[in-house]
Amino acid sequence: MLRRIDQSPLFARLLEGSSNFVARYRGLPVILGILLVFISMLLQIGDIYSQSRILTLAGVVTHHVGVLIALIGLLIAAPIGK
Repeated sequence: MLRRIDQSPLFARLLEGSSNFVARYRGLPVILGILLVFISMLLQIGDIYSQSRILTLAGVVTHHVGVLIALIGLLIAAPIGK
């Protein structure tokens, strides 16, 4: 099963394309993470006035996903270099 995935031309093109994209825009994950944390702040401020459980869940999830994306972006930005 893994051999077929390793020899797949579609997978190779997808991996090469995503690698080139991340190398070209290496600061994008960090900016995306910060944007998600900001959206989370707005959702949590709105939750104070509405007391909605769905809004609470959306705020917490976007906050944590944003922090994880920003940290991963910082970790992969160093090996990529300039």
